Amino acid sequence: MNALTAQGHTPAIQISSFDQLMKFADIASRSGMVPAAYNGKPQAVLIAVQMGSELGLAPMQSLQNIAVINGRPSVWGDALLGLVKASVVCDDVVETMEGEGDAMTAICVAKRKGKSPVEARFSVENAKNAGLWSKQGPWKQYPKRMLQMRARGFALRDAFPDVLRGLITAEEAADIPQDDFRNSVANQRPVDVTPQTRRVEQDRPFNHIAYFENKLADCRNIACVDALWKKWKATIEKAEAVGRPIAPDIIERVQEMLGDRMGEVEQTERQKAEELAAAPIEEPAA
Repeated sequence: MNALTAQGHTPAIQISSFDQLMKFADIASRSGMVPAAYNGKPQAVLIAVQMGSELGLAPMQSLQNIAVINGRPSVWGDALLGLVKASVVCDDVVETMEGEGDAMTAICVAKRKGKSPVEARFSVENAKNAGLWSKQGPWKQYPKRMLQMRARGFALRDAFPDVLRGLITAEEAADIPQDDFRNSVANQRPVDVTPQTRRVEQDRPFNHIAYFENKLADCRNIACVDALWKKWKATIEKAEAVGRPIAPDIIERVQEMLGDRMGEVEQTERQKAEELAAAPIEEPAA
């Protein structure tokens, strides 16, 4: 068993079906025990847990260690090292630091069983060339740590690409500029160049996104959103039962809408409760 995920203990929550995963995502997103990025967003929880399971992480470890930065999934550096060391193909990972001041260099040597060691170095000069050394935030507060994370990320990705499945460290992802060109292309509306054909009305797929968008517009409380959650889960199960499963991108979009609306109504209800609690109590007339 993966030492990183279980360490000899059987998890209290064991997810074995998509329905169980959806229920877990719903509960976790409203628990207050997950990172802020997942609060009120069960669809984000679902994707993070799925990604973590592919790496060998338990559900809660996935939520604590997987971060989406600039639209790119990544893993915090310590979790990245843990995943590699827990793998049977890892022989050892040795990290050192040499030099001082502007001559400082972080070194990481990743040793895979039966393979030559892979060494990666990241120096202050490298950080300056990349425009990182004077960057506000962790690079100013923890320069040695950031150099270490860069060297670690490069060495582990080169030596263990199959273990990490292309993920990078969250520390590195935070330093990658947003790709404006990629976003502009991704946000362009695709042009349909297929020949015009007549479509039979009854063959058109049901527009789940538009349906739930209209329903959510009228939801003003948690009970209403919860009812739509149950309806959506039943819809997914029914579609799978009849052999016409709903496309994953539609599932993700509807769940994102439900999660966002749940967060909004919860905030509204909290504000109402706080205003009610703060309102002065009027004394009865004598």
